Amino acid sequence: MPDKLSIIPCTLNNSGSVSGTRDGEAFTAMLNPESFKHDKSINYSGMSKSDIKKAGGIPLGASAAMPRFKNTGSEKVSFSLTVDGTGVVPPNSENSGSISGKIKALSQVVYDYKGSSHEPNVVKLVWGSFCFYGRLTSMSTDYTLFTPDGEPLRAKVSLSFTDYTSIKEEALKANKSSPDLTHSIEVKAGDTLPLLCHRVYKDSTYYLDIARINGITNFRNIRPGMRLKFPPLK
Repeated sequence: MPDKLSIIPCTLNNSGSVSGTRDGEAFTAMLNPESFKHDKSINYSGMSKSDIKKAGGIPLGASAAMPRFKNTGSEKVSFSLTVDGTGVVPPNSENSGSISGKIKALSQVVYDYKGSSHEPNVVKLVWGSFCFYGRLTSMSTDYTLFTPDGEPLRAKVSLSFTDYTSIKEEALKANKSSPDLTHSIEVKAGDTLPLLCHRVYKDSTYYLDIARINGITNFRNIRPGMRLKFPPLK
């Protein structure tokens, strides 16, 4: 029997990065999707003023300025799962119960708000060699077969996910992909170096590193209007 697609809730550490999975709470598909869609995108911006100046301006009649790489967009995955209660798919410990019970089990993994983390789960999608970490963006259930008294016997659940990257990982990725200082931060009233580090890296303990990088001898001595660099940290 081929491996079934599994949706596994993840555990996050204090920095927001995936630190493990809760395999015992996973949802396993009764039937694998007939297909799935995996989207990737790249974002571009127009030429900067300095680029236009170096080029001697935009030629008369030009349709558009040359696009400049900005960043990669979020990856997205979407597919549909069939949930069956007719007996065509023999039930087992992973897919036994009513249609509503099976859909509720799926919802608990991908959709339900978790009080401990104040947000839905980050999940790991695994199917053969395919592996994707993400969060649900939409879930639509189409009931297609019923008993005479209206009890659903089959449903098609369409799911869409966007990839998950922690705040720290996103900040490091953004800085690595930028050739300029657009990721520097101007200090505002009430800001402290530990607070800014937590905002950028989700880890306030980097304040001494950032103080050294910016030539600050006393990390408490930052003033509104100062512009600080927050480069990738390894």
